[in-house]
Amino acid sequence: MMPSFCLPGTLMMALFFSLRPESLDPCVEVDPNISYQCMDQNLNKIPENIPSSVKYLDLSFNPLRTLGSHSFSNFPELQLLDLSRCEIETIEDKAYQGLHQLSTLILTGNPIHNLSQRSFSGLPSLQNLVVVEIKLTSLDSLPIGHLITLKKLNVAHNLIHSFKLPEYFSNLTNLEHLDLSNNYIQRIYYTDLQTLRENPQLNLSLELSLNPIDFIQPGAFLGIKLHEMTLRSNFNSTNVMKTCIQNLDGLQVHRLILGEFKNERKVEMFDRSVMEGLCKVTIDEFRLTYADEFSNDITDFYCLANVSAISLANVYVKHLEDIPKYFKWQTLAVIRCELKQFPPLELPFLKKLIFATNRGATSFEEVNLPNLTFLDLSGNGMSFRGCCSYSALGTRSLKHLDLSFNGVISMNSNFMGLEQLEYLDFQHSTLKKATEFSMFLPLEKLLYLDISYTNTKIDFNGIFFGLTSLNTLKLAGNSFKDNTLSNVFTNTTNLTFLDISKCQLQQVSSGVFDTLHRLELLNMSHNNLLILEPFYYKQLHSLKTLDYSFNHIETSKGILQHFPKNLTFLNLSHNSFACICEHQNFLQWVKDQRLFLVNTEQMTCATPVEMKGSLVLDFRNATCYMQKTIISVTVISVLVVSTIAFLVYKFYFHLILIAGCKKYSRGESIYDAFVIYSSRDEDWVRNELVKNLEEGVPPFQLCLHYRDFIPGVAIAANIIQEGFHKSRKVIVVVSRHFIQSRWCIFEYEIAQTWQFLSSHSGIIFIVLEKVEKSLLKQQVELYRLLSRNTYLEWEDNALGRHIFWRRLKKALLDGRAWDPEGAAETENNQQEATTSI
Repeated sequence: MMPSFCLPGTLMMALFFSLRPESLDPCVEVDPNISYQCMDQNLNKIPENIPSSVKYLDLSFNPLRTLGSHSFSNFPELQLLDLSRCEIETIEDKAYQGLHQLSTLILTGNPIHNLSQRSFSGLPSLQNLVVVEIKLTSLDSLPIGHLITLKKLNVAHNLIHSFKLPEYFSNLTNLEHLDLSNNYIQRIYYTDLQTLRENPQLNLSLELSLNPIDFIQPGAFLGIKLHEMTLRSNFNSTNVMKTCIQNLDGLQVHRLILGEFKNERKVEMFDRSVMEGLCKVTIDEFRLTYADEFSNDITDFYCLANVSAISLANVYVKHLEDIPKYFKWQTLAVIRCELKQFPPLELPFLKKLIFATNRGATSFEEVNLPNLTFLDLSGNGMSFRGCCSYSALGTRSLKHLDLSFNGVISMNSNFMGLEQLEYLDFQHSTLKKATEFSMFLPLEKLLYLDISYTNTKIDFNGIFFGLTSLNTLKLAGNSFKDNTLSNVFTNTTNLTFLDISKCQLQQVSSGVFDTLHRLELLNMSHNNLLILEPFYYKQLHSLKTLDYSFNHIETSKGILQHFPKNLTFLNLSHNSFACICEHQNFLQWVKDQRLFLVNTEQMTCATPVEMKGSLVLDFRNATCYMQKTIISVTVISVLVVSTIAFLVYKFYFHLILIAGCKKYSRGESIYDAFVIYSSRDEDWVRNELVKNLEEGVPPFQLCLHYRDFIPGVAIAANIIQEGFHKSRKVIVVVSRHFIQSRWCIFEYEIAQTWQFLSSHSGIIFIVLEKVEKSLLKQQVELYRLLSRNTYLEWEDNALGRHIFWRRLKKALLDGRAWDPEGAAETENNQQEATTSI
């Protein structure tokens, strides 16, 4: 609680701030003057005090109901406006007038009934319009023909039955994505797409998923060119799907996506008859998703033999190895599919193969893919009996190889024939025989290598020979011989990124980094290093980031100026620093470089014991220059004086309290309780505590500082004489503000002494809000009391309030002389007062 002489000023300031317009603003300022979030604030109109410079405004979940003319004219810089679920029924003419910079407008979930022809006028830059779930019944009723800059239109989850595209679509020449998913479109006719025939839009993507399509007129898509079309979970049977796919004849589409969703399965089987319908469709890329019962014969894809890319996701395919050699697929992606084994493919045209996160394939089989440049086999848990060479992969053109998150990989070859590799990833697989020879010797063009967490023990200095072009090397989670970082980087002179974190390192050999003149980032965190030796990094002229966090560093060794001049990010947090005079040069350097270091608040002392846990920045070097005698005398003197002063300060008010207890021990208490609280919680005390206790039944008399303390008397004296001596109980209102207030903690400590002297349990704790344990533990005694004793928690709901006041009144009645007649009289008076009102 604040001193009484500060309260008038505080109240005036509080009144001043409460009258400022900003305090009435319920919006959260995400980015000053740029981004504001006003979601779910029960607003019925647009806030007026948001700055005109705002660019991103979220007004979702507010009952705006109507958007009048020029509703947003105060925000000319607005680029994104979210009006989701604002109960908007009417959008008047020129509602968005003046929003010349607006590019995204979101109207999701509004029951819009009235849209005039000029509802969307004044939006010359709009690119993304989201009108999902607005009960739209037709595209014709959407007056957007003038939005010529529009690129994305989302009308999903509406009540649209007709697929007919209005004539105004001929004006939307920049439209790239039209989402009609989850509507009620059942039939598609030739005339529905006439606008696209007359005005072709080659970049348009059409999303029709989750519409119950049961009929497509033959030739309906004749002459139509699209970038992408998606039909997922549209057909309620295989026969319907077969007929509709056949009637896509004449369609030219860059990417066609068919299949179903995980939780929306309707088609019994994807068989040859379904795929035959694609023979008359011109397709560049094809994707099939969630097809459980797929035909056993992969040759059913013969209609797709000439596509450039094919993707199978969550498809049950039994014999993928039977893909005919004449198929001209250049990209094949098989993801989360179920196979019996890895397919030994022979596809002469294939350049990119992604076979990731599949089930059933336990071991790798040799393939013959002469033109393959990209191979991703990650996440399958497969084992590799021999890796890696041209003979196993059947290609000499490979540039990207990802074998991460697999099983055991035996390295019995040194990548002969794979000299074109630029990217190689083994992370989280188990490498065997990796350090027995220079397995990367032929890979002079390799730029990226990741062998993190591969259970590799690096005990051969020539392991990275040959990697002269390597830029990125990740070794995290492995180990080195004798837990010492040896000179294994001699040949990797072009490294810019090196990660050797979590490698159990205890030492770094001299000269390890001398050849890495281009290194920009070095991560040595989470090791067991004891000494920071700047000299080792002297040759790293390009180094910008050095992470030494989570080690056991006590100090540095050598001249600290040896750190590279370009270093801008040095992390030494979470180490075991020794804050002793012997290391004062290092400790002073830390202070001098506090702007250069990061996370300095996590740089704490481990030794000596008296400084354990304190910040390294709090270490004082001045004491290290004193003579031992002067130090001893000074320390003793300071301790004596401090102890005396502390004892006088600590127990002065306690002695006054003891004396007062003797003086007032025979007198009766005037108040039922003295309330200790933070001034920041005064609104709750006035509006809840005082109102319910002093005006309730039975009434209680509370001692409150702002009302009952005697003016002109010292604050401490008022607390003791008026607060504790004249009260039966003490109510402590615990909150975050309470714990952070020194004055409140002082009153609480006096209350403990008062309870001890009065020989009865007189303190009632009320926890006003959830308080973080870390903050509560700062007051050890209070934390222990709350842990061991029953306390009241304030809950702002009907049931919680009822239980709270019943328990609090019961606690206050304990030890109080009860006057039934007086209580009855008080209750009658209150009832009469209520009746008269």
